[in-house]
Amino acid sequence: MVTVPRLDPVIHAPHRLHICSLLTPLDEAEFQVLREALGISDSALSKHIKQLEDAGYLRLRRATLNGRRRTWAQLTPTGRQAFAAHVDALTEIASLAHSSQ
Repeated sequence: MVTVPRLDPVIHAPHRLHICSLLTPLDEAEFQVLREALGISDSALSKHIKQLEDAGYLRLRRATLNGRRRTWAQLTPTGRQAFAAHVDALTEIASLAHSSQ
């Protein structure tokens, strides 16, 4: 019997997966940088960030810089662990496809 790796439904959505992959090697990234990298609207990015934040995977830092309110996002330790586990599950699924060929 083959066990199916557990994918994280919070991370699995394509934009949230991309957000996590962008943040993994960084301490934090500015909201604008994430929006441009994903090519989505502010409201769409905010919704994805909110889901990651509600799961405890991401935290936001807000500050005023040069008179403008700016927001930075960073993965929490829990978010980093969840993303790593999700990537491991994806890798395991991909390896199943290769082993059956």
